[in-house]
Amino acid sequence: MFSYTFSNLNVVLLSHIFFQDASNNQQGEEAKQRESDMRNSILAQVLDQSARARLSNLALVKPEKANAVENYLIQMARFGKLGGKISESGLIEILEKVSQQTEKKMTVKFNRQRVMDSDDEDDY
Repeated sequence: MFSYTFSNLNVVLLSHIFFQDASNNQQGEEAKQRESDMRNSILAQVLDQSARARLSNLALVKPEKANAVENYLIQMARFGKLGGKISESGLIEILEKVSQQTEKKMTVKFNRQRVMDSDDEDDY
């Protein structure tokens, strides 16, 4: 009888943990959805239709760059730095600024090893 009660207790505890974990996941997903909706709402107020289309196309190709531009636009909107809706040409200027700031400089350095490499001897 003791093992039966112990098993039921385990089942109850496991089911409680499972439902609590599922509830936390659901709350996390709802929070992400609310954040996404809020971002889209702010971007709809800040960008005109052609600029939104360009940003959406950029998000398909380079999501990290599009996210950086979105964050930049949302920050500017929150601080009141934007005078009105940004057109496509204005978005292109912002994209160029972000590209210059996040541009990765790549250098290639050849490091040749000169071990027993003699051109004086000719191998036939």
